Amino acid sequence: MEIDLTNVRELRELLLTHNMRPNKGFGQNFLIDRNVLQKIIETARIESSDEVLEVGSGTGVLTRELAQRARRVVAVELERDMLTLLAKTTHAFSNVELIARDLLFLNPSEVFDQRSYKLVANLPYYITAPTFRHFLESTNPPTSMVVMVQWEVAQRIVATPGDLSVLGVSVQFYGQPRIVTRVPASAFYPAPKVDSAILHVDVQSQAPLSAGERDSFFRVVQAGFVARRKQLHNSLTHGLHHKNEVVRDWLAEAGIESSRRAETLSIDEWLRLWRVVAGATGR
Repeated sequence: MEIDLTNVRELRELLLTHNMRPNKGFGQNFLIDRNVLQKIIETARIESSDEVLEVGSGTGVLTRELAQRARRVVAVELERDMLTLLAKTTHAFSNVELIARDLLFLNPSEVFDQRSYKLVANLPYYITAPTFRHFLESTNPPTSMVVMVQWEVAQRIVATPGDLSVLGVSVQFYGQPRIVTRVPASAFYPAPKVDSAILHVDVQSQAPLSAGERDSFFRVVQAGFVARRKQLHNSLTHGLHHKNEVVRDWLAEAGIESSRRAETLSIDEWLRLWRVVAGATGR
């Protein structure tokens, strides 16, 4: 009989049998709430023709649900003992492929060529921001992302102008994020110290700028946030290494008041400013 990975008693016995315990260093907090699990699946809208990438697959609790619906599931797991366990919990599914790799070193184009795929995952807290950038900036980004992230991180990602951060800009530049629901810490074993959220990102079919232009764009954004509490002209002067009067002229040309702060700018305003800076500096 198949082990119920959402049952804490059965999960504990499984881990004990394999001489394992949750590894805090790898952010291992295993989902044990079946209602939350079904909400993730419902949000992802997996169809029988879909290919799905799951990173940080852990025990396989989500992997198995995906495999019941998708044509192909690529499950990525770094920790060796957990990978061994994952192979056992998913052995009944011929459409599951396991990859032993750090997710930040996974090239989606090598796994999916240029075919479309969906990314569905319970992301370790310590690697959330790099994960978003890695996959959204890849040559073959996912068509959508349904991920579990720390509640406060989810709020930063969906923030509107006035509360935007570099993380919020870097996700909203590529797609439209929304919080699906809040997930209490009790939905995991062991329970983390904070709540989580199911976050859905509807990724644009094509990014606003080319790869080279995006690098230049984010250098301007990061310069604006270099001293978040300062007025924008001061942050940009320091971050872009240009004279203050030059930066003020750029802001004026972009139609942006120099006394504003970085967190108040919309994506369109950042793009407008970038075009002025790029035109003046040639990069």
